[in-house]
Amino acid sequence: MSTLREALGDLSDDVFFDLLESEEAYLLVLDVPGVSAETLQVAVDGGRIEVDASREKSMDDEYRYVEENRSLFLDISLPLPDDATEIGASATVERGVLELTLPKRDAAAETTIDVVAGEDA
Repeated sequence: MSTLREALGDLSDDVFFDLLESEEAYLLVLDVPGVSAETLQVAVDGGRIEVDASREKSMDDEYRYVEENRSLFLDISLPLPDDATEIGASATVERGVLELTLPKRDAAAETTIDVVAGEDA
């Protein structure tokens, strides 16, 4: 998980996030103000978590921008933790907060091999 934590630490100071971990999964909570499910894409590709978000902007015709500081786009690529899998991953966005759950690989799933005594035993 340290590569994900380092990558999150390298994001712009304008990106706010929390990273949580349980025995079964990681939970990445990412602030994406003004973003809806329709303007958000989340994917895992090549061992990386890809988040592409855009904020829809609307304003009254009687106003014009004097200064604009809120970004319209967020495009980040983060490493998938080695013990995580995209299988069964889920994402929700509500009120400008993205919650991405990445299950951990089943560490308990092991394959046992039957040992058979040879003829000399």
